[in-house]
Amino acid sequence: MNRSRIARAAALLALLAAGAAQAHPGHEHVAEAAGWAASATEGFLHPLTGADHLCAMTVLGVWSAMTSRRVWLAPLSFASVLLLGALLGLARVPLPAVEPMIAVSLLVLGLLTATRARLPEVAGAVVAGVFALFHGHAHGYELPETAIALPYIGGFMVATVALHCLGIAGGLALRRGSAWLPRVAGLGVAAYGVLLLAA
Repeated sequence: MNRSRIARAAALLALLAAGAAQAHPGHEHVAEAAGWAASATEGFLHPLTGADHLCAMTVLGVWSAMTSRRVWLAPLSFASVLLLGALLGLARVPLPAVEPMIAVSLLVLGLLTATRARLPEVAGAVVAGVFALFHGHAHGYELPETAIALPYIGGFMVATVALHCLGIAGGLALRRGSAWLPRVAGLGVAAYGVLLLAA
């Protein structure tokens, strides 16, 4: 094989390599995709691994299903304002008494569930929204340094809706069931709120 053929073969290999590089993203794109997946997972797990968030979101669904005709109104208010609170937290906008208000949310929502208290639907949605602001601020403020904000927010929003659905399903099942089970669960959540306030 003479030199010209060798040169042509080398040029062809270089062109093929360049085409492959264009057709298949580089490692940085793989790393970016992995970062998005990891951030979404972190966001999804945040409400599930924090007992305060988990209890509040689930018990809100239970209470709403047991006492309201429009069972989605209060949970929808919670999820919507949660997103607003998260954006405030990400922007480092200060919000006073975040942790105490999260504890108060457990106390109030637990007592509402234990007593099956019926509020006007709009009032219930307002109560849920007020508490959601503080839960959302905590989510946004606690964004891990290595996480990407958008998938992280998407992850905890999906988890929030899932917990609301779980609570609503439980509340609907308990509507005509034994009164003691939601009472005990509500009192347990309220007691947890008191413990957090005292800590």
